[in-house]
Amino acid sequence: MIRIAIVDDEKVIREQIKKLIEKKQTDCEIDTYGTGEDLLKADSVYDIIFLDIQMDGMNGIDTARALRQKADNTVLIFITGVKEYVFDAFDVSAFHYLIKPIDEQKFEDVFKRAVLEVEKKKQQANGQLFVKTRYRNITLEQNDVLYIESRGKKVEIHTKTDVIDAYAGIGELEKQLKQNFYRCHRGYLVNLAFIT
Repeated sequence: MIRIAIVDDEKVIREQIKKLIEKKQTDCEIDTYGTGEDLLKADSVYDIIFLDIQMDGMNGIDTARALRQKADNTVLIFITGVKEYVFDAFDVSAFHYLIKPIDEQKFEDVFKRAVLEVEKKKQQANGQLFVKTRYRNITLEQNDVLYIESRGKKVEIHTKTDVIDAYAGIGELEKQLKQNFYRCHRGYLVNLAFIT
């Protein structure tokens, strides 16, 4: 279940975004707010927040700064009618921004990538490793991985029960793995839990 908040002082925009989300993502819970203050008062944690930059009272950038102090993992997507504010969005690690009026195709592209980002963050938090093999995508428990060996453009993932060939760079997998993995050589990533 993905938790989504839409924060915009224009009801029409809130409704438009809600309909676009429901069209693409059925497994989600959506809350809407008219101001940044209302969002902060709700004190809820969201996976994705669509946040208008120009609002009465607290603007979107200040709201995002307050949010970042509480929930650093939230995927923030700014909505703005004025392009000048876009650069301020990077100060609060915005994932993307949408220009009003919202283009449906652009929205779909950004939303699809945001959902993938949320899934990736959840897998990292749960100690999972996501890899792509020749025939399918696989999610592995990090605790089952003994070590990973680089083989050109592929890697061999040695688990407790299997050896899996996957299309990935060792550096890319190193970013996904938690602290208990050590890069002992440029071609090897070892799970410290299995070193004796």
